[in-house]
Amino acid sequence: MHIPRQDEGSTGLRTLVVGAGAAGSALVRDLDRTPDFGLTPVGVLDDDPAKAGTEIDGVPVLGTLAELTELAVEHRAQVIVLAIPGLAHHRVRALATAAAAAGVAVRYLPSFLSALRREVVGSDLRSLDVNKLIGRAEVHVVSSDVRAVIEGRRVLVTGAGGSIGSELCRQVNAFGPSELYMLDHDESNLHRLQLEIWGEALLTDESLVIADIRDRPRIQQIFRDLKPEVVFHAAAHKHLPLLERHPSEAVKSNVLGTDNLVEAALATGVERFVLISTDKAADPTSVLGASKRLAELIVQANARDARNLGTGVFTAVRFGNVLGSRGSLLSVLAEQFRSGGPVTVTHPDVTRFFMTIEEAVGLVLEAGRMAEGGEVFVLDMGEPVRIVDLVHNFARQVQLAAEEVEIRYTGLRAGEKLNEALFSEREERLPTAHGRIYATVAEHSAVPEDLAGGLTGLYEAAAVNADIEVRSRLAELLPGYRTPEVAPVPALSSPYPDGF
Repeated sequence: MHIPRQDEGSTGLRTLVVGAGAAGSALVRDLDRTPDFGLTPVGVLDDDPAKAGTEIDGVPVLGTLAELTELAVEHRAQVIVLAIPGLAHHRVRALATAAAAAGVAVRYLPSFLSALRREVVGSDLRSLDVNKLIGRAEVHVVSSDVRAVIEGRRVLVTGAGGSIGSELCRQVNAFGPSELYMLDHDESNLHRLQLEIWGEALLTDESLVIADIRDRPRIQQIFRDLKPEVVFHAAAHKHLPLLERHPSEAVKSNVLGTDNLVEAALATGVERFVLISTDKAADPTSVLGASKRLAELIVQANARDARNLGTGVFTAVRFGNVLGSRGSLLSVLAEQFRSGGPVTVTHPDVTRFFMTIEEAVGLVLEAGRMAEGGEVFVLDMGEPVRIVDLVHNFARQVQLAAEEVEIRYTGLRAGEKLNEALFSEREERLPTAHGRIYATVAEHSAVPEDLAGGLTGLYEAAAVNADIEVRSRLAELLPGYRTPEVAPVPALSSPYPDGF
């Protein structure tokens, strides 16, 4: 049997190319000679029986498209690339579902004509080299073992219409849940999501749930009626500057909303509950970070009760900045480049941790699988990336010359850190069964003694939009939390350093 070449020292993600035609064959060759793409071909799939058992540049044609899931598992594939131009949309959806069922990410080669116009076909695979943007190799996170906690179960995803929520729904659907309930307060997002997943959106079944997580009686009714067994909680307000101006809204959605869901989950015997948090919850300095840290504490406090009662597993995951999500840095940069205006950066030295949307969703699914209760999981995202460096790399990859890009420094906004951290200074980084995922478990002292009482006062202040009192109560619940002084932008010898 052919031994995949990644085992011979390559560091790229193990890749199956779907299509052994001209585009697929050219792609295999280009991936081999262009390691910067981070993909190492280990096999090709094609429905032409004459190609079975042949090789393309030493890469074997392993089988047919119908065998995708089985072959992806057998050959430990991490990425599937669809390289059949003009493939019908229903077949693309079927192949994407089969790939997700094996815990494999999917990428697409856009069109054969565009491929022919380029010297390197692989450059059509994606418009950006993600590895250069995030400063590290992309991590394949999700495994086929996730099926064990999803298959045959009723799964609820909150915030389903958002970037992370919708990708979660697509991948969860591929693992065979008995029911997939997609909850959001935006009906248009739900309509779009159902159309993407099923190819039609009749809006006539129970899978779409319009609800606001702040509405406690409504959430309790949904859990009683639908009886979800696995819950992925992605609904949240996330824009830091807006929440600094409107802290009561952060509390209503990010804290009270999470509390409502956890309470309903405990009451109805949910097996697994996964909260999506943020690295800004580690030693928070913003209302966003403080609200998500309280959401983590609610999950962790109830996880202990659930564990003692043997009823369910409650856990959380922290994300860095997710490339490709709505309102993310890349979408903002792309729009600023298109408009010809200056690129706005808060500070020359500001750094952030970045992850791809595939890594983010994989982390959520793996956390749901590995959790024993009360942990906060974090992906090892390597070293933080300077935003200025990311702007430079982005500009080069969209073929903009240095003199075409103007950077304007705006200064850090209230609540923003110059540098983020993945863990609090009081948290211990613990290894997990996955080599690139870490966990931390809250010390007993980390949870306020009267968390419930403190939250009651916080909710009462938020209900009447008493923003000053809300900030005061956040500080009482989270000792050490305070908004930092805004760091001034240093005087620069040139207004646009590093050649910009």
